[in-house]
Amino acid sequence: MRLIHFALFVTLALGAAPALAVQPDEVMKNPALEARARALSEELRCLVCQNQSIDDSDAPLARDIRILIRSRIASGETNDAVRAYLVSRYGDFILLKPPFKPETMLLWLSPALVLGAGLAAALFARRRAPRSTPALSAEEEARLAALTGGDASSG
Repeated sequence: MRLIHFALFVTLALGAAPALAVQPDEVMKNPALEARARALSEELRCLVCQNQSIDDSDAPLARDIRILIRSRIASGETNDAVRAYLVSRYGDFILLKPPFKPETMLLWLSPALVLGAGLAAALFARRRAPRSTPALSAEEEARLAALTGGDASSG
């Protein structure tokens, strides 16, 4: 029984590991250049998958972009030049962490705006709530005692 649990655990663990989509034929022979290509690939969004880097995506477009990155690195371009080329071609959307500028300001400030709106709503709701519950009148006390059989005072 323990062997079955262990086998299930290993299967689930391997399935949960990130699958790198870089194919063996894409890998550059120079390890330093390959490391640069991988670093760039991890910063770029797959335009098909949208929430994966192109390094993790199996989409054909992601493969094309990985190959393009490697060919531009092999031709001697810097990482910044390759990134700038891709941004000029696909826009800031290709960057997993777009820069802070007027066009992306709402994207960067939206978490703070949502938090602020939530706090404002909570404060507004708290202000509108009654400060304290008014005491029961003698008539209400008697009615409550009649309804609860006299157990209301022991609560």
